[in-house]
Amino acid sequence: MTANGRPGIVHFVYTRILSDLTHVYRCIVKTDSLAANRTAKAEATRAAIVASARKAFAEHGYEGAGLRGIAEGAGVTAMMIGRYFGSKEGLFGEVVSDTMRDPVILAEANLGRADLSRAFAEALVGLTTHGQTPLDGFLILFRSTTSATAARIARERIAQVHHATAKAAISGEHASERAALFLAVVAGVQMMRQMLELEPLTKAKPALLADLLTPVMESLIEPPRQTKKKTGAPSSRRSPAARGRKMV
Repeated sequence: MTANGRPGIVHFVYTRILSDLTHVYRCIVKTDSLAANRTAKAEATRAAIVASARKAFAEHGYEGAGLRGIAEGAGVTAMMIGRYFGSKEGLFGEVVSDTMRDPVILAEANLGRADLSRAFAEALVGLTTHGQTPLDGFLILFRSTTSATAARIARERIAQVHHATAKAAISGEHASERAALFLAVVAGVQMMRQMLELEPLTKAKPALLADLLTPVMESLIEPPRQTKKKTGAPSSRRSPAARGRKMV
């Protein structure tokens, strides 16, 4: 009370402001909480769609997988796929990128080894050992080769990720071409040993295959050796076949 018996105006205003600020703070907290819940739900929905699409593309390829089936597998409607990824192409590109986030051959543990060629050889042999499930990324590309659209998307993603990583690990001239050949060797072994199960590869001891692959990897990763050209007069020796033609 003031001297004239009236409530303190300052105290009243202060109390009112404090009450209003408390209300505002609670609203802000509630809004932030709702926004966080919406974000978490959106991320969960997006992850579910990618997981369902990854499985579908690995099993049926780009053309064989349908958006309706992918949506059902994720527990959403096909319209949600368009909302999150724009189109089937956009979804396929995201899935291909998702398969490259945890590389096996080009893993950091292998890239950090001093014997890089041996590390790559052992990783490839271990990856393609009988009983091992082929990687989703490989299955997706293997079963999508009939689609020009899928091939274009895969080519772009491979160039951005795997090829760039392999190129950075290679020293010397023609690193880009040698990195591409390295990827071709990896895909070829996966194809012949895992998919087609070529007997000499499936029956061979893993250590032997690693021994044979190591110099192949080394020839692509290590700087090319400069060979000296022989000088002097050409040899007068002729092959038996050439001598035979001369005599006839």
